[in-house]
Amino acid sequence: MKLKICGMRDPENIRAVGRLAPDYMGFIFYPKSPRYIGEMPPPDFRTLTRGIKRVGVFVDEEMAVVKERIRDFDLHMVQLHGKEPVEYCRKLGQDKPGLELIKVFSIGDTFAWDQIAPYLEVVDFVLFDTKGKYPGGNGVTFDWQLLETLPKEVPYFLSGGLDVHHVKAVVNAGLKPYALDVNSRFESAPGIKDVDKVRQLTQLLSNSKF
Repeated sequence: MKLKICGMRDPENIRAVGRLAPDYMGFIFYPKSPRYIGEMPPPDFRTLTRGIKRVGVFVDEEMAVVKERIRDFDLHMVQLHGKEPVEYCRKLGQDKPGLELIKVFSIGDTFAWDQIAPYLEVVDFVLFDTKGKYPGGNGVTFDWQLLETLPKEVPYFLSGGLDVHHVKAVVNAGLKPYALDVNSRFESAPGIKDVDKVRQLTQLLSNSKF
């Protein structure tokens, strides 16, 4: 089970979390987010542990802007958190060979899995987050029982108010996400991760037989 730490923006905090070697590190390019990194100069990623994939998070952004951020921040992946249609995803993937794509779906009290089917041919992963006031970072979980009817072959990231106590709960619920995506529950302030909490999570994942 891989780990993505999202909502990074402070250079020193990025370096500190990077030393814990999560699999993915997310940077939010949505201007309305308190974790928005778009107006800041790109951090010096040479200090990051090798192998950490950098993920840019966008919400219904113009493709030209997405491509610019991919170049400026040397992104490995793009996470689309809005209402981007299938053709948008297809074109972005065609224009940027080697770029991995994640399409986000927000889950409320119910969810129709047929919504994701058209995207599976054009993205590498889907991500399930909790439907709320904001596109992401609402800090609450959704009813994981809804995932029991998810087609088994769908590789997904699980997000939505996850804290360290949810890791074992995910396994006990019989879920097998490709990765956990954590954000607000591991912060001391918006965009600033509590390194001790992140360390606790990485140690739990490395010491558990998931």
